[in-house]
Amino acid sequence: MKIYFIGICGTATGNVAILMKKLGHEVLGSDRGMYEPMKSALANAGVAAREGWEPDRIGDFSPDLVVVGNAVSRMNPELEYVLARPELAYTSLPALVGERLIGRRPSLVVSGTHGKTTTTAIAAFLLKGAGANPGWLIGGIPADLPEGGSNLGDPSSPFVIEGDEYDSAFFDKRSKFIHYRPRVLVVNNLEFDHADIFRDLFDVKRTFTHVRRIVSPLGAIVENGDDENIASLESTPWVRRLKVGFGGGCDVRISGFVQSGESSSFRLSGFGVEKCVEWPLAGEFNARNAAMAIVGASLAGGFANPLAVPADCLANFRGVRRRQEVLLASAQVVAVEDFGHHPTAIALTVGSLRKKYPQFKIWACFEPRSNTAKRNVMQDRFARALASADRAFIGSADVSKVAPELRVDTSAMADLDPSKIRAFESNPALLESLESAVRAETAAGGKVLCAFFSNGSFDGIHRRFAEDFKRI
Repeated sequence: MKIYFIGICGTATGNVAILMKKLGHEVLGSDRGMYEPMKSALANAGVAAREGWEPDRIGDFSPDLVVVGNAVSRMNPELEYVLARPELAYTSLPALVGERLIGRRPSLVVSGTHGKTTTTAIAAFLLKGAGANPGWLIGGIPADLPEGGSNLGDPSSPFVIEGDEYDSAFFDKRSKFIHYRPRVLVVNNLEFDHADIFRDLFDVKRTFTHVRRIVSPLGAIVENGDDENIASLESTPWVRRLKVGFGGGCDVRISGFVQSGESSSFRLSGFGVEKCVEWPLAGEFNARNAAMAIVGASLAGGFANPLAVPADCLANFRGVRRRQEVLLASAQVVAVEDFGHHPTAIALTVGSLRKKYPQFKIWACFEPRSNTAKRNVMQDRFARALASADRAFIGSADVSKVAPELRVDTSAMADLDPSKIRAFESNPALLESLESAVRAETAAGGKVLCAFFSNGSFDGIHRRFAEDFKRI
């Protein structure tokens, strides 16, 4: 089968293209701006990817199927070429994944506003550690899965996938996870996000209600038992539900969390089992991610007890790139990169960094890059989350595609707490001011941890900062 991907360089799209190549299909794709690390990943997998949009390329390739990436919309020259030719079949990426990669395999679908990537990586790591050969599709680069963010695995083993609530394609506004046929559905948490897609929290709840309705009666829903928004969703008498959390009413309870230097530990109890986990990841929210993954992996892996999957391997789990990833660690300066797409996630990360680095001042640097962050709908919440740090530096936002009345105002964000927050016209200007302030702080004997929050490139200033201060 010959498959053409329009918009191949996205993390999910590129990984799926690689898996389709491994299945024996002939694959070609295109994108505008072939960027790393996916550019090299595609090349290493032998997947042909071309720069720019050239409709004649599709005609020359004569594909059996065209996959339209999530970011592709009308007026894209290649898309218009496809739509003008009824003989060319096309589909969305999530539909392809559901039909061709998951198929009849038991799927473990990890959903929620925060923690999807980390929890999916943990679940795949656990199943692999238990001797299974799972497939997976992860929206990031896991440090401990040498196969990378995607793996076919054995067709008889579970398929673990990050279940995003974002829409599927320009022609399919259903959430991606609707296509993934969940045997086991993990719901980490539920908050308002993706302001370009959803109107409000009620709208987000609606799509999570829809996915719960299609969970297999042979499977289960594993949900955050401490989340009020999840608790407010309709009941699901057709499928087993297990609550995981710190509260006393949870089926699996997390307790005894301790953050100690470079590691943390906690206990899990339920169903007649108690597990003690010690691992390198920081924060109670990561302890919850691990607990959800353990229960989800146990159920998807066919274990009789929801806590049965062996978890000792987590002592060697190092996480996912861009999730509290340490870029620099010196005696006086630490630099950390984090995805930072939502105010709750930023506040939780700042809190965990304080516990892990108690001798350091925490300075937060934020690039409003996501479609939600570019809008003013959460402007004040982002500002309050950033103000939980000792100082905050807000970079530039490209709001050209946002209606003027909806655009984020970074100066107004800074005005909410001017003693802590500064906004800059450009990311290079932020870097210049940050480096000057860090030099002054360290010259006076202080220690600074700079956390760079962005779901984009931040114009590379986080890596330039790490390089500039690596000798301090």
